[in-house]
Amino acid sequence: MGTFIGHVVPGAGFLFIGLWHLFNTITNYAHSPWDFQARPWFPAKFGRGKFKYAELVAIIAGSCLSILAELFIGPERHQPLADDWSIPPEHLHNFEHSSISLFFLIYASVALYAEILKFTVPPGALHVIAAIAFSQELLLFHLHSADHMGAEGHYHWLLQLIVVVTLSATLLEVVFPQGFLLATVRSASLVFQGAWFVHMGFMLWIPLFVPKGCQMVRTEGHYVVNCATQEATMRAKALANLQFNWYLAGIVLFTIVVYAKMTTHRAEAPVTYQALEAKAMVDHDIELGSNDKHGDCAGHRRWTEESQGSMDMDDMNPINLER
Repeated sequence: MGTFIGHVVPGAGFLFIGLWHLFNTITNYAHSPWDFQARPWFPAKFGRGKFKYAELVAIIAGSCLSILAELFIGPERHQPLADDWSIPPEHLHNFEHSSISLFFLIYASVALYAEILKFTVPPGALHVIAAIAFSQELLLFHLHSADHMGAEGHYHWLLQLIVVVTLSATLLEVVFPQGFLLATVRSASLVFQGAWFVHMGFMLWIPLFVPKGCQMVRTEGHYVVNCATQEATMRAKALANLQFNWYLAGIVLFTIVVYAKMTTHRAEAPVTYQALEAKAMVDHDIELGSNDKHGDCAGHRRWTEESQGSMDMDDMNPINLER
């Protein structure tokens, strides 16, 4: 993962999975908001069911590819161990990155196994397994053996903030399975995590995008961004903060636009807020209208009875007995 490809490829995976979750979450809510249930994964509906498990298969394939790349494809000797079967310092980060992929592999494999073999999984169990994977990602990035410093360390620290949001939302979905906002935040944070991974790949491994006053230096077998002065370091961190905020603003706006577009065509009218005072006035008007109707009916009934009575009195005229 400590390369341009090592950041862009996993980032693209997080980005596509996040977009997939975001669109499906909003779609499910738009179709049936009252019985919405947060899902840890979404079956694909295209291909007449042939690609139902496309998401899980993609996670499994991506995790396996990541493990192979970290432990066997990336190292110069195509294996990460020293001659005495110990782990050399320059390959510790390979094991850390592959361990993150291992937990996502476990999550997707359990979900696929339970779905294919109709294995009963307790409610929220898959969310818990996914949360464990995110917690390991957070732990290994926070205690990274590479000991990211300076501008590079700041980019990774901002990444940890995104993982904290994803982890928290995933855990809260176990307690609140009908929480649409939680599911949306989790999906949007996955999009953010993927986009930030890709962004770090460009900012930290493409010389053209390295902040001014900093340069790429090769240390311990891989390249790192090293700033010449403290001022250049502070400027690079400030730029990272601005970029982080711009990405956040863009993803929030994108989520709002997607929600607005997908809920516009809902067959069921959306629930609108009505103030208590306005509701009381409406109820009062309805009650008055009802009373007026009853009053009209009662008046009509009295008029009918009086008319009938007068007609009866007219019919009771004295009988003329004279012939």
